[in-house]
Amino acid sequence: MRGRNLKPSRVYQTASALLASNSIPQPPVWYQTIGAIPPGEILTRSQAPQHREIRLSKKVRKPSKSFRPQQIVYEEDLLRKQFYNDHPWELARPRILLENDGRDGQNCNWANIRQPGRPLNGESVVQRQLWLMNEGQRQKDEAYDIARKEFYALRHEEEVERRVAKEEALWTGAHFGKGALDVGMGLEDKTYDEWLEWAKTNVADQAMTREAAYTSIPEAAEIDLGLDGEEQTELPAAA
Repeated sequence: MRGRNLKPSRVYQTASALLASNSIPQPPVWYQTIGAIPPGEILTRSQAPQHREIRLSKKVRKPSKSFRPQQIVYEEDLLRKQFYNDHPWELARPRILLENDGRDGQNCNWANIRQPGRPLNGESVVQRQLWLMNEGQRQKDEAYDIARKEFYALRHEEEVERRVAKEEALWTGAHFGKGALDVGMGLEDKTYDEWLEWAKTNVADQAMTREAAYTSIPEAAEIDLGLDGEEQTELPAAA
């Protein structure tokens, strides 16, 4: 179709000529529509488009909260927050998060805070408090006090058993390395000694800088000519 005029105003005439010469077997699907409604001859706009002035409202509408995902909050979350706020060091204890089927907590009977095969930790207090609130019909603060005191008693027993086991091992000749407290104190002492050496060096440098800044030449200085040790010239005194 090289050399043919394919402008929008000549499309219908070009297609008619092709049909008349049997160059195309059948008319295109748009042939009847273009013949009934021919395209415009002028492709440019007769006048500039009318732009509507849009005034933005000062009151900005906030997006609806109905499209936001709903926050999932469990009853245990508030109990955990209260316990770990009162016992922050419990978060430093290592815990095993691996479970058999993901529902190990549901298989426990929290009528007793100590569960067989389950270590005693903050989660034990939370589940015990929740059981007392739901099954024991206790108030939140009362259930928290009961679970917390049971937790303290069991932790005290574990600490006594650990100390007795260590003393028995030492008596039989066992040797233990430094504990976590001893290692921490050693690192703290090392850091303090390094800081002390740095402070001494820094103070000495500041003292030398201060002395050099305030050093001055005496007003009446004697100049030795180096002839025989007797001939000296004195500077005239200030008037």
